[in-house]
Amino acid sequence: MTDPPGSYRRWILAARPRTLAAAAVPVAVGAALVRPAPVNGFNVALCLVVALTLQVATNFANDFSDGVRGTDGQRVGPFRLTASGLVPPETVRAVALGTFAVASLAGLWLASRTSWWLVLIGASALLAGWFYTGGPKPYGYMGLGELFVFVYFGFVATVGTAYAAHGVILARAWWLGGAVGAMACALLEANNLRDEAGDRAVGKKTLAARVGRTRGGWLYVGCVAAVVVGAIGARQLLVAIAALAIYSPPVRYALSRRTGGELIVLLKYSARAQLLVGVLATFLLAGNFYLT
Repeated sequence: MTDPPGSYRRWILAARPRTLAAAAVPVAVGAALVRPAPVNGFNVALCLVVALTLQVATNFANDFSDGVRGTDGQRVGPFRLTASGLVPPETVRAVALGTFAVASLAGLWLASRTSWWLVLIGASALLAGWFYTGGPKPYGYMGLGELFVFVYFGFVATVGTAYAAHGVILARAWWLGGAVGAMACALLEANNLRDEAGDRAVGKKTLAARVGRTRGGWLYVGCVAAVVVGAIGARQLLVAIAALAIYSPPVRYALSRRTGGELIVLLKYSARAQLLVGVLATFLLAGNFYLT
């Protein structure tokens, strides 16, 4: 039996560092989208703060909500603060709300520099983060997690950053937002495939739990296909080709017969693939390289 993590490390683990690429990649892609036009670097920095703090706050909120519901009891994934009993639920909730507050302040600052319409979008993102597993009817328990992840980690984050950085929204921002959102969905699907059996046992009806392990693997393939389609739509053929190659190992895991803890590596591969494809897309966009 392994020793529990120390007081500082447990919070780092609960923030789920492997998921943070889902917040950083759309900001990087959106910032690099309009080149060689000037970039408002300070606005991009604010976008990154908002995205990262929202992601971490949502992770803490999920830790709290799943823990108090008891649905983390059979989880085989990363360390959980609440379910472990090492941190009082009230403390986890307070830290989650405090992190949401930091995201709100950064978002208000960004809105004051761009458009106050961002306040409404930011408020909806806050609610989406909390009610993913919180509240009386969490949408994450209804199989709607992928839809919200696709919208907020794809379109909202990518297109929103493009607007904040450049003051314009181009059609290819939506294509790239779809590609980035699909990568975030693949990451979520990897997480849910790992927990599919345990989630079904406790009544947590994620999309993977609803369709089962085999069909859930094909859902993962569909997410990767959407990445390729989005990249081609944005005239980023090299990104599409790279995505096919980089996502090849996790696709094999998704379509395998592995279950439970055997799929922890799928989450690792998915996070790495998202980061690599995101970095490549950012560099190509920054170099103003498009398929002609």
